Amino acid sequence: MLNWFQRLLPREQKFFPLFERHAGAIASAAGALRRMLDGGEHVALHCTTVMQQEEEADAITREVLIGVRSTFITPFERGDIKDLITAMDDAIDQMQKTAKAIVLFEMQSFEPEMRAMADAIVDCAQLLSRAVPLLVNIGQHAGQLSEICQQISRIEGRADETCDQGLKALYERSKNGSAMDFVRGSEIYDHLEKSVDRFDDVANQIQAIVIDHV
Repeated sequence: MLNWFQRLLPREQKFFPLFERHAGAIASAAGALRRMLDGGEHVALHCTTVMQQEEEADAITREVLIGVRSTFITPFERGDIKDLITAMDDAIDQMQKTAKAIVLFEMQSFEPEMRAMADAIVDCAQLLSRAVPLLVNIGQHAGQLSEICQQISRIEGRADETCDQGLKALYERSKNGSAMDFVRGSEIYDHLEKSVDRFDDVANQIQAIVIDHV
Protein backbone atom coordinates (compact mmCIF):
# COMPACT_ATOMS: atom_id res chain seq x y z
CA MET A 1 0.00 0.00 0.00
CA LEU A 2 2.79 2.42 0.90
CA ASN A 3 4.70 1.69 -2.32
CA TRP A 4 1.56 2.32 -4.36
CA PHE A 5 0.98 5.62 -2.56
CA GLN A 6 4.60 6.70 -3.08
CA ARG A 7 4.36 6.11 -6.82
CA LEU A 8 1.54 8.67 -6.97
CA LEU A 9 3.60 11.36 -5.26
CA PRO A 10 5.75 13.83 -7.24
CA ARG A 11 9.41 12.88 -7.24
CA GLU A 12 12.09 15.39 -6.30
CA GLN A 13 13.87 16.43 -9.51
CA LYS A 14 16.62 18.58 -7.99
CA PHE A 15 19.18 15.81 -8.34
CA PHE A 16 19.34 15.99 -12.14
CA PRO A 17 20.69 19.57 -12.34
CA LEU A 18 23.24 18.63 -9.70
CA PHE A 19 24.37 15.61 -11.72
CA GLU A 20 24.71 17.85 -14.78
CA ARG A 21 26.74 20.44 -12.87
CA HIS A 22 29.02 17.71 -11.58
CA ALA A 23 29.46 16.30 -15.09
CA GLY A 24 30.32 19.82 -16.26
CA ALA A 25 33.02 20.11 -13.60
CA ILE A 26 34.40 16.73 -14.68
CA ALA A 27 34.51 17.83 -18.33
CA SER A 28 36.29 21.08 -17.43
CA ALA A 29 38.82 19.22 -15.30
CA ALA A 30 39.41 16.69 -18.08
CA GLY A 31 40.08 19.47 -20.57
CA ALA A 32 42.52 21.18 -18.21
CA LEU A 33 44.31 17.89 -17.53
CA ARG A 34 44.66 17.31 -21.27
CA ARG A 35 46.16 20.78 -21.68
CA MET A 36 48.65 19.95 -18.92
CA LEU A 37 49.95 17.12 -21.08
CA ASP A 38 50.67 19.54 -23.91
CA GLY A 39 53.60 20.45 -21.66
CA GLY A 40 55.44 23.73 -21.51
CA GLU A 41 55.30 26.57 -19.06
CA HIS A 42 51.54 26.53 -18.45
CA VAL A 43 51.36 23.09 -16.80
CA ALA A 44 50.93 24.54 -13.31
CA LEU A 45 48.27 26.98 -14.50
CA HIS A 46 46.13 24.20 -15.95
CA CYS A 47 46.67 22.20 -12.77
CA THR A 48 45.04 25.04 -10.85
CA THR A 49 41.95 24.67 -13.04
CA VAL A 50 41.78 20.94 -12.26
CA MET A 51 41.96 21.71 -8.54
CA GLN A 52 39.22 24.34 -8.75
CA GLN A 53 36.89 22.03 -10.64
CA GLU A 54 37.52 19.23 -8.13
CA GLU A 55 36.54 21.56 -5.29
CA GLU A 56 33.36 22.51 -7.16
CA ALA A 57 32.56 18.83 -7.70
CA ASP A 58 33.08 18.09 -4.00
CA ALA A 59 30.58 20.81 -3.07
CA ILE A 60 28.02 19.37 -5.50
CA THR A 61 28.59 15.87 -4.13
CA ARG A 62 27.91 17.08 -0.60
CA GLU A 63 24.70 18.76 -1.78
CA VAL A 64 23.52 15.54 -3.42
CA LEU A 65 24.27 13.41 -0.36
CA ILE A 66 22.46 15.86 1.92
CA GLY A 67 19.53 15.85 -0.51
CA VAL A 68 19.36 12.05 -0.46
CA ARG A 69 18.93 12.11 3.32
CA SER A 70 16.35 14.91 3.35
CA THR A 71 14.17 14.06 0.33
CA PHE A 72 11.06 11.94 0.82
CA ILE A 73 10.60 10.70 -2.76
CA THR A 74 13.74 10.42 -4.90
CA PRO A 75 13.72 9.93 -8.71
CA PHE A 76 15.35 6.53 -8.31
CA GLU A 77 16.75 4.46 -5.44
CA ARG A 78 18.65 6.43 -2.81
CA GLY A 79 21.50 3.95 -2.93
CA ASP A 80 21.78 4.40 -6.71
CA ILE A 81 21.90 8.19 -6.36
CA LYS A 82 24.62 7.92 -3.73
CA ASP A 83 26.63 5.38 -5.73
CA LEU A 84 26.39 7.40 -8.93
CA ILE A 85 27.52 10.72 -7.47
CA THR A 86 30.27 8.94 -5.52
CA ALA A 87 31.53 7.24 -8.70
CA MET A 88 31.48 10.57 -10.53
CA ASP A 89 33.37 12.22 -7.70
CA ASP A 90 35.94 9.42 -7.68
CA ALA A 91 36.60 10.17 -11.37
CA ILE A 92 37.43 13.82 -10.81
CA ASP A 93 39.36 12.99 -7.62
CA GLN A 94 41.59 10.69 -9.65
CA MET A 95 42.14 13.40 -12.25
CA GLN A 96 43.19 15.71 -9.44
CA LYS A 97 45.67 13.11 -8.20
CA THR A 98 47.06 12.83 -11.72
CA ALA A 99 47.49 16.59 -12.00
CA LYS A 100 49.17 16.78 -8.59
CA ALA A 101 51.60 13.99 -9.53
CA ILE A 102 52.58 15.83 -12.72
CA VAL A 103 53.35 18.97 -10.75
CA LEU A 104 55.11 17.04 -7.98
CA PHE A 105 57.47 15.41 -10.47
CA GLU A 106 57.99 18.74 -12.26
CA MET A 107 57.10 17.20 -15.60
CA GLN A 108 56.80 19.49 -18.61
CA SER A 109 57.11 17.04 -21.50
CA PHE A 110 55.00 13.96 -22.10
CA GLU A 111 55.00 10.87 -24.27
CA PRO A 112 52.46 10.46 -27.11
CA GLU A 113 50.86 7.55 -25.26
CA MET A 114 50.30 9.76 -22.22
CA ARG A 115 48.56 12.36 -24.37
CA ALA A 116 46.48 9.62 -25.99
CA MET A 117 45.31 8.49 -22.55
CA ALA A 118 44.45 12.07 -21.65
CA ASP A 119 42.44 12.22 -24.88
CA ALA A 120 40.59 9.12 -23.68
CA ILE A 121 39.77 10.89 -20.42
CA VAL A 122 38.34 13.85 -22.34
CA ASP A 123 36.29 11.52 -24.55
CA CYS A 124 34.87 9.74 -21.50
CA ALA A 125 34.03 13.06 -19.83
CA GLN A 126 32.18 14.23 -22.95
CA LEU A 127 30.23 10.99 -23.12
CA LEU A 128 29.30 11.35 -19.46
CA SER A 129 28.06 14.88 -20.13
CA ARG A 130 25.82 13.42 -22.83
CA ALA A 131 24.55 10.61 -20.61
CA VAL A 132 23.64 12.51 -17.45
CA PRO A 133 20.78 14.62 -18.90
CA LEU A 134 19.19 11.43 -20.25
CA LEU A 135 18.70 10.12 -16.71
CA VAL A 136 15.67 12.40 -16.35
CA ASN A 137 13.73 9.85 -18.39
CA ILE A 138 15.56 6.54 -18.14
CA GLY A 139 12.86 4.48 -19.80
CA GLN A 140 12.77 6.66 -22.90
CA HIS A 141 16.57 6.90 -23.18
CA ALA A 142 17.61 3.42 -22.01
CA GLY A 143 19.05 2.48 -25.40
CA GLN A 144 21.11 5.67 -25.69
CA LEU A 145 22.37 5.34 -22.13
CA SER A 146 23.43 1.75 -22.70
CA GLU A 147 25.26 2.68 -25.91
CA ILE A 148 27.11 5.54 -24.20
CA CYS A 149 28.14 3.22 -21.37
CA GLN A 150 29.44 0.70 -23.90
CA GLN A 151 31.42 3.44 -25.65
CA ILE A 152 33.07 4.40 -22.37
CA SER A 153 33.95 0.76 -21.70
CA ARG A 154 35.51 0.44 -25.16
CA ILE A 155 37.55 3.58 -24.60
CA GLU A 156 38.74 2.17 -21.26
CA GLY A 157 39.85 -1.05 -22.98
CA ARG A 158 41.83 0.85 -25.62
CA ALA A 159 43.38 3.07 -22.95
CA ASP A 160 44.64 -0.01 -21.11
CA GLU A 161 46.37 -1.14 -24.29
CA THR A 162 47.85 2.33 -24.80
CA CYS A 163 49.13 2.31 -21.23
CA ASP A 164 50.84 -1.05 -21.75
CA GLN A 165 52.47 0.19 -24.96
CA GLY A 166 53.62 3.39 -23.29
CA LEU A 167 55.11 1.58 -20.31
CA LYS A 168 56.96 -0.83 -22.60
CA ALA A 169 58.42 2.03 -24.63
CA LEU A 170 59.33 3.90 -21.45
CA TYR A 171 61.12 0.85 -20.07
CA GLU A 172 63.10 0.36 -23.27
CA ARG A 173 64.23 3.99 -23.24
CA SER A 174 65.11 3.87 -19.55
CA LYS A 175 67.17 0.66 -19.56
CA ASN A 176 70.38 2.53 -20.36
CA GLY A 177 69.23 5.86 -19.02
CA SER A 178 67.68 7.33 -15.88
CA ALA A 179 65.83 5.03 -13.51
CA MET A 180 64.09 8.11 -12.12
CA ASP A 181 62.63 8.88 -15.55
CA PHE A 182 61.03 5.43 -15.52
CA VAL A 183 59.69 5.95 -11.99
CA ARG A 184 58.20 9.32 -12.86
CA GLY A 185 56.75 8.17 -16.14
CA SER A 186 55.27 4.94 -14.80
CA GLU A 187 53.61 6.87 -11.97
CA ILE A 188 51.91 9.18 -14.45
CA TYR A 189 50.79 6.24 -16.57
CA ASP A 190 49.31 4.62 -13.47
CA HIS A 191 47.34 7.75 -12.58
CA LEU A 192 46.09 8.20 -16.14
CA GLU A 193 44.98 4.58 -16.33
CA LYS A 194 43.13 4.86 -13.03
CA SER A 195 41.40 8.02 -14.27
CA VAL A 196 40.00 6.18 -17.28
CA ASP A 197 39.07 3.24 -15.04
CA ARG A 198 37.00 5.54 -12.82
CA PHE A 199 34.92 6.57 -15.86
CA ASP A 200 34.27 2.91 -16.55
CA ASP A 201 33.02 2.63 -12.96
CA VAL A 202 30.61 5.51 -13.61
CA ALA A 203 29.40 3.82 -16.79
CA ASN A 204 28.81 0.58 -14.89
CA GLN A 205 26.79 2.44 -12.29
CA ILE A 206 24.65 4.15 -14.94
CA GLN A 207 24.11 0.80 -16.65
CA ALA A 208 22.98 -0.73 -13.36
CA ILE A 209 20.42 2.08 -12.92
CA VAL A 210 19.15 1.52 -16.46
CA ILE A 211 18.74 -2.20 -15.86
CA ASP A 212 16.73 -1.49 -12.70
CA HIS A 213 14.33 0.78 -14.60
CA VAL A 214 13.57 -1.13 -17.81
